[in-house]
Amino acid sequence: MPLTSEQLDALRRINTPTISNAIELFNVRPRNQGFLSPEIRCLFPELGVMVGYAVTVQIAADQPAPPNRQIGRGDYWKFVLSVPAPRVVVVQDLDNPPAVGSFWGEVNANAHKALGCIGTVTNGSVRDLDEMRAVPFFAFAATPSVSHAYVHIENFGIPVKVGGVVIQPGDLLHADQHGVLVIPSDIAAHVAQAAQELDAAERRFINYCKSSDCTLEGMIERNAQLRDELAALQRKFALHS
Repeated sequence: MPLTSEQLDALRRINTPTISNAIELFNVRPRNQGFLSPEIRCLFPELGVMVGYAVTVQIAADQPAPPNRQIGRGDYWKFVLSVPAPRVVVVQDLDNPPAVGSFWGEVNANAHKALGCIGTVTNGSVRDLDEMRAVPFFAFAATPSVSHAYVHIENFGIPVKVGGVVIQPGDLLHADQHGVLVIPSDIAAHVAQAAQELDAAERRFINYCKSSDCTLEGMIERNAQLRDELAALQRKFALHS
């Protein structure tokens, strides 16, 4: 089930590295999985944190679409609306190399905004950067580009691979200036609480390091306390996994 607006708001108040650390507490996946590789860059870091459900699309732009394989935007837009809001359009660019032409620009960003989409994640490109920023529309992409070339939809509503991660339709994504990760659905409702408790534990250690009373011996002692607190959090949140 989609998260409530309150649960989504709680996730938006937390940066992506802290969400990543919180997911580790549940021990539901290896720590080197679930986040996109660094070539998928945040183009508008000033927009803050993006949280939304994946609308999956495959595109190509190097050559025109064969007449018998053209996909109408109406059918695609109906699929967009079938995914819970807020929606993030995850675009796999099938060209080799990708980013020959951009699916994204001022027109498409505004069209998708009207459909309840808040941003995109793509191994391809984005153009009309000032206009997309003004929408506002989050953009996590491999590169900016100039042209749309022969861009067309090849498929939608299927698993796509972007940044080395396979993303399913409806996956919950969390992203900011650091990058993009997938929040596992079976723990999504508990991740914000885990992140808040994790941050509170780390904050106690950080505040000691900033204090005038900080000593090496004290740091060693409080670091041991932090490790104990993290172990306790792992035991607590493992019950939800």
